[in-house]
Order: sequence, then C-alpha cells, then structure tokens
Amino acid sequence: MGKLIMPNLRGKQMGQVIVTLTVTNRIDQVLAQRGFISLEEVRYCSLNDVLVDTGATLLCLPANIISQLGLVPGGEANVETAAGVKQGRIFRDVELCIGERRGTFDCLELTEVPYALLGVTPMEVLGLEPDLKNRQLRVLPMNSEQTYLSIL
Repeated sequence: MGKLIMPNLRGKQMGQVIVTLTVTNRIDQVLAQRGFISLEEVRYCSLNDVLVDTGATLLCLPANIISQLGLVPGGEANVETAAGVKQGRIFRDVELCIGERRGTFDCLELTEVPYALLGVTPMEVLGLEPDLKNRQLRVLPMNSEQTYLSIL
C-alpha cells in the first residue's frame, strides 16, 4: 500500500534500531474469516523503516497509514511529546506482525512525523527487545523449555 517517508537515519545515530513490520486491519481479517468480505479486501500495509522507540508506549502510525487501513477510532488521550502534553487520537484493532510474532493492538496517530514508531508495549507483548549494540530486535525465547510469558 503506502510508502513511508523516513529520514535516512541508518548509520547516523548510535544504537538506533529500524525494523520491518506489517500492520493489518483486524476487523477486516475477522470479516474475511467469516466470509463477509474476500481476503483481497483485507487492508494491510508493510512498513520497511519503522523506528524502535523505547520512549514510546504504543505502536504509533502516521495518519495516512491509519486512513489506508481504515482503523476504527478509539478515543483521545493526553500524550507526552517532546513539545509537551498534547491531545492524541487512539485507533483500535491493528494487527502487528514482526517476523513470526503477531498481536492485536491499539495505536496512536502521529501527525507531526511521516514515519511509524514501535513502542515498548507491543514489544513486551510480542517478546521482542531492542539490541542496541547490534541495532536489531532480539526475539525472546518461546519454546517448550523457555518462554518470555509469565504468570508469577
């Protein structure tokens, strides 16, 4: 679908992690699974230059990607930004897929930057952590002997 305009950050800042992920309208997926729409009608977007941001809580998507996906508004919230606290719009039911890991999340609309940010909540839920030295996401174990999920 859409191509994000991402500043050329590669090699410019120590410890910066850039990832590729896919975002999908989860409501479309359910409608397709139930036969109300075809699989071809499910709206999704692959994003190649997503900045991993440990200062962000949520998945943050630019307004044009949210519009392309047709995400459902979920309200507004006060959001702390570098410019102070501002009102932000939250959108529901975006499926996030990074490699083999996937989950459904809310996202925050970005209006001032044209690229996406991956915040800490989706990383924690999906068992991913930034490896700043190697500038990549580390996939935490999920097998019969080890798991990142706990109920302790």
